[in-house]
Amino acid sequence: MPVPRHIAVEGPIGVGKTSLTRRLARHFGWDTLLEGAEENPFLPDYYRDPARHALATQLHFLCQRTRQLQGLAQRDLFSPGLVADFMFEKDRLFAGIALNPEEFRLYEEIFARFSPRVPSPDVVIYLVAPIPVLKARIAQRGIACEQQMGAEYLASLRAAYDRLFQNYEAAPVLMVETDRVDLLHDPSHFAALTRALETGVQGRQLLEPTAEGLFVAAGSSTHARLAI
Repeated sequence: MPVPRHIAVEGPIGVGKTSLTRRLARHFGWDTLLEGAEENPFLPDYYRDPARHALATQLHFLCQRTRQLQGLAQRDLFSPGLVADFMFEKDRLFAGIALNPEEFRLYEEIFARFSPRVPSPDVVIYLVAPIPVLKARIAQRGIACEQQMGAEYLASLRAAYDRLFQNYEAAPVLMVETDRVDLLHDPSHFAALTRALETGVQGRQLLEPTAEGLFVAAGSSTHARLAI
């Protein structure tokens, strides 16, 4: 089977999305599409005072990601494949956590107008990790505004991602527990991931380490793992 030409890498803050996106793009010789959170002028203020700046932050992200993904419609069959470190639905997920009910109703109206114009990925790689691991990685990378994130916020974010992918049907989803599978530093683990992409991901699957190596587990076991 041909490798999917639009791969989205998703997961909570600190899980390693952008690093994996860049490695996959190098491996396949493809382009990257990065969300560019640092371009959002409202984000530092949001971390300092979420209630005041949440709506402006989310609307900026919504417009930015819509512009980025709409550009994919201009690509043709001869264009390189693409690996992105975000998917469009991510914005609604964060809005559901950040906004109060009145703001979220307004956001939903705008999101519904933009959503039909945005293409879905061919496959999503969903990266997860325990909250203490996420906290440690966020501290290690040292982005100042992220250091204020508490374990409760990260836990709510992880739960929101799990709910999203339990019901997501726009593309197949390959889940990877990054505290058990090292896609950045273990060549055999990364090779297992690329084999899974080349073989074809179906429905919701889990890249699972075993004593004999890594394999893609499918079916009900994956649904159970998504609920943890």
